[in-house]
Amino acid sequence: MTHHKNKFPAGELIFKIKADFLKSLAHPSRLRILEYLKKGESSVGQMVNDLNIEQSGLSKHLAVLRQAGILISRQEKVTVYYSVKDMDIFNVLRPIAEILRKNLKESENILVKLGKT
Repeated sequence: MTHHKNKFPAGELIFKIKADFLKSLAHPSRLRILEYLKKGESSVGQMVNDLNIEQSGLSKHLAVLRQAGILISRQEKVTVYYSVKDMDIFNVLRPIAEILRKNLKESENILVKLGKT
């Protein structure tokens, strides 16, 4: 089996790439940022105000999402604007939300049954 410079065999590398991509989404603030940017482009300053996230933290989260290829940025004078690169990202997030809703409904049903015993 061929090995790359990293510790993953060639056939396993795609799983590492997918996992890294999903890790870039795996933070509540990043998901909030994505949901916020769903409506369109926004400046960093506007996001700081609207999302109530400190600028240093926001900048780190934006960098992670940009490096993952989820967001794009452009600069106009001293203002940096971010937007979602490909709206298909929401086609990834939508089924996750649906699974979570189903899981919550199942938990609710179990609690109701337990309350009746």
